[in-house]
This record gives sequence, structure tokens and C-alpha cells, in this order.
Amino acid sequence: MKTTSIRLLPLVAALGLSAGAAMAQTGVIDTARSASSMDYQLARADRKFIQDAAESGMFEVEIARLAESKASSADVKDFASTLAQDHGKANDELVQLANSKKVELPAAPPRGKRKDVEKMAKLTGNEFDQRFVREVGIKDHEKAIKKFEKASANAKDADLKAWVDKTLPKLREHLAVAQKMPSVKKAGS
Repeated sequence: MKTTSIRLLPLVAALGLSAGAAMAQTGVIDTARSASSMDYQLARADRKFIQDAAESGMFEVEIARLAESKASSADVKDFASTLAQDHGKANDELVQLANSKKVELPAAPPRGKRKDVEKMAKLTGNEFDQRFVREVGIKDHEKAIKKFEKASANAKDADLKAWVDKTLPKLREHLAVAQKMPSVKKAGS
């Protein structure tokens, strides 16, 4: 009897190894795949923030480019140029971050923001300047700053937090410039 159990031992071991290999091939045991996908797992709030920031950033560049061509005031044109440049740079950095984290970004600003651009495009002269500074320079930047401050405090991903902390001072700077614009003071805002 001892001879029979000794002869079965290699057979049992071989069956165990082949079952383990089959489980690994079918994905039941696939530690390499789960480890690599964990590298790119972001907290849901971080992923949502990246997508929202991308939409807002695209809108900022689009509306700023419109203002560069439509504004009647040289100060507003200069401000728009600064916005387009700064938000364009931040957008490029965000795209790199999103790609490294496997986050799919939207192709365009949301429909509501595209409609805002269309509405602004119909305005001219001082009315355009005042609305641009008030809506984009002040209101949009106040909202963005609140979102970025929240993300800075709550982001789980270190790379995202670093990007937020790098971008936040520029947003504050944009807001401060907009608040001092002469066209805002004339409008009584």
C-alpha cells in the first residue's frame, strides 16, 4: 500500500500544477494583470475632477481666444491672451496626467459651455468686454478656485494634487487681474 500512495504522489502534484496553470490562464489567478491595473486606479472623485477640469480648461481657452479677437479694450485682449496661454499650458499638463492615469478626457467643453461661447460671440464692444470679464474672469474663476481648493485638500492621487497645487496660484492671479479691470469697475460689478 505504501508503494501505491508513493506512486500517486507525482500524479497528484502534476494535476495540481496543471490546475493552477489553467486558473492563471483563465484569469482566476492573474496577479500581474491586477497589479498593473491597480497602478492606474484613481479614486472616483479624482477621476471626475480631472474630467471636469479638462472641460473647464477647454472652455477657458476657447472663450479666451474669442475675446482676443472680439474685445474692444486692449486690457481685455491682453487678459484674454494670458488666459488662453495659461489655460492652454495647464490643459497640456492635464492631458499628460490623464494619459498616465488612463483617464479618458472629453473631446470638447460641455454643451452648456459651448452655448455660452455662442452667446458671447453675438456681443460686441463694451458689452462683450464687461460680460467676458464678469462671467469668465470673475465668476468662472471663483468657481474654479473653489473646486481646485477642494481637490487640493481631498485628492487621493499625489500627481493630481501636485498639478492642482501648481495650477491654483494662476487661477487666483487671473481672478485678481479680472477684479481690477477697468471695464468691471465701469459696469459696477
